[in-house]
Amino acid sequence: MIIRPSAERGRSQLSWLNSQHSFSFGHYYDPHHQGFSHLLVINDDQVAPGGGFAQHGHRDMEIISYVRSGTLAHRDSLGTEEHIRAGEFQLMRAGSGIQHSEFNASQSEPVHFLQIWIKPAQRGLPPSYQQRAFPRQDGLQAIATPDGADGTLQIAQDATLYRWQGERLDYQPQGGRWLYLHLLEGKLAGEAVALRAGDGLLICECEALHLQGQGEALLFDLPAE
Repeated sequence: MIIRPSAERGRSQLSWLNSQHSFSFGHYYDPHHQGFSHLLVINDDQVAPGGGFAQHGHRDMEIISYVRSGTLAHRDSLGTEEHIRAGEFQLMRAGSGIQHSEFNASQSEPVHFLQIWIKPAQRGLPPSYQQRAFPRQDGLQAIATPDGADGTLQIAQDATLYRWQGERLDYQPQGGRWLYLHLLEGKLAGEAVALRAGDGLLICECEALHLQGQGEALLFDLPAE
């Protein structure tokens, strides 16, 4: 298990944007942090009122946004126009190509969201858009799955994204899987592990994960590479 300390993440700072990068992204490059399995990007973005990302394109990427506070206004070349509110998840499949923009919907309050990129198992898929609000619950809660079961977002990869909150995190992956934990808030600790908000934890071929504390986290179950 390897801890990715919050303070060591890359940073992009503009007049309207404060962003922290768990993996290499844009002008930030770290040869030791260029993704983990098919998970390529976790950006922790805070966008000032009225600010945002103007229309731009993507291909062959599963892009998940999780709004932590505020409201994000989304538009894309599929004709989608949506507001993603605090607590909601969006999954945009870039596939064969999509143009989109993401702006803070408020002129007075910032928006805070995570943007996550996962490499799909197949290139050239038709672009698509999904958005869900998941009622909060203690423990692990599936958010994105390969088959979209039980109302989860359907992701085009052998990967599952969970949201966790509570006081104890217990997870037993199937043999040979890799796990990535991103702690959003609070503290978690286990044998030789102590995590604070913003920290990541990279785990290869874990038989079982047991952590105690309290807060909220995202847990990625990924194929080994």
